[in-house]
Amino acid sequence: MPSEHYYFGGGATDTVMHPLVALAMVLTIIFVLALPRKKVIIPFFLCTFLIPLGQTLVVGGVHLFVLRIVVLFCCGRMLVARLSGQRNLFGTGPNSLDTVFILWVVFRAVAFLFLFSFQSAAVVNQVAWVLDVMGGYFFLRFAIHDEKDIRLTIKVLAVVAAVIGVCMLNEKLHDQNIFGYLGGMPVAPQIRDGAIRAQGPFAHPILAGSFGATLVPLFLWLWQVKSKQIAAAGVIGATCIVLSSASSTPLMAYIGGIVAVCFWPMRKHMRVFRWAIVLVLVGLHLAMKAPVWFLIARIDLTGASSGYHRAALVDHFIRHFSEWWLIGTNNNANWGYDMWDLSNQFVAEGVSGGLATFICFIALISMSFGRIGDARKAARGDRKREWFLWFLGCALVSHIVAYWGISYFDHTQMSWFALLIMINVATAAKVAERIPVPKPAQAESELAFSPIEVSETVQEERLSPFRTN
Repeated sequence: MPSEHYYFGGGATDTVMHPLVALAMVLTIIFVLALPRKKVIIPFFLCTFLIPLGQTLVVGGVHLFVLRIVVLFCCGRMLVARLSGQRNLFGTGPNSLDTVFILWVVFRAVAFLFLFSFQSAAVVNQVAWVLDVMGGYFFLRFAIHDEKDIRLTIKVLAVVAAVIGVCMLNEKLHDQNIFGYLGGMPVAPQIRDGAIRAQGPFAHPILAGSFGATLVPLFLWLWQVKSKQIAAAGVIGATCIVLSSASSTPLMAYIGGIVAVCFWPMRKHMRVFRWAIVLVLVGLHLAMKAPVWFLIARIDLTGASSGYHRAALVDHFIRHFSEWWLIGTNNNANWGYDMWDLSNQFVAEGVSGGLATFICFIALISMSFGRIGDARKAARGDRKREWFLWFLGCALVSHIVAYWGISYFDHTQMSWFALLIMINVATAAKVAERIPVPKPAQAESELAFSPIEVSETVQEERLSPFRTN
């Protein structure tokens, strides 16, 4: 399983661009530039998830993946909107979650550059990575402003999951990946212990399966809001994706999301439940002969899982803290057998960017849970909204489970960014309701945006680095 941490070029040395992909890319760019803001998520996600990452233009040694090219034009769309007088591009207004995301990107990029002594190839690599991540994240912030946008986003993901599910099921049954005929990835799927591991347009079967598994809670919510046909197509497609990938990590993420949904009756006692988990893990750590994280080694839902490798990776990560805490390390391959394979998102964050990056990543997760909890309490009595927030939290749980078995190194990360933004938008509405509305005479002088648009306190808005006036 490759890791972006160990190569600068991004893959192939020659251009790989199928004519159909080139046409799809051009159409996507046209639609992104021409469609109303509320509709741009449709072409963006169709292009992002249905075009294999291997489709790329190589210009002067720089790899311009299709998604990277589209993101460039997306940034252009946002720039034009800003120059045309749109004061707030992000609907709910920038907030602390956006700030932590930016810090995560900055810490990781700077650590990488120091780790590789600012080599020119490393600089090019990180400039491209920052463009992909920051451009993709903030374009999604630009596209998703309210609950209607969230609903449309999930509907598009359901359609994508249904299409990929059919393609991966075909790959599983007929031993051929139709996305491979476009180039940039193999036609013949991976086989492990006699089981075909379908991957569709993704870089690895586990990434494909994790993409499907983490969407299931969102599709279940879609079922609740009278979009049953699309929701059913999404659930069936996502389930096909998970089963076709023949990997334990997606299955665990799938089960984790469903179990989280089933905890709805215990929603008022989750603090007690969380502390109970901590106490159980501490007790097991004291009682077991091996550290508690070696429980991962016992997880095998397919009969061919590499759970021991995951457990050993965490163990070496902890034992070699002194090597990676400052700016990460490129020596992890020497920690032990197969330790080059960063198949754990938490480990990948520390190894790639040091302790600061690791802390920011944990903070993104913690703050998202905190905002969901606060918003759900504020919505108490509004059952539909409580359910909506709960399903967002369940999707977050599913991602966390997946992170113990894989690090997102392809376009799967866009689904993660989309979830962070949906949580950001859904919870900001409730925070805004608690902000006192200023008197008309004060409104123009004290607020840059209307109270409905502000997502945090007025004071935080004034201190934000994103302030536009």
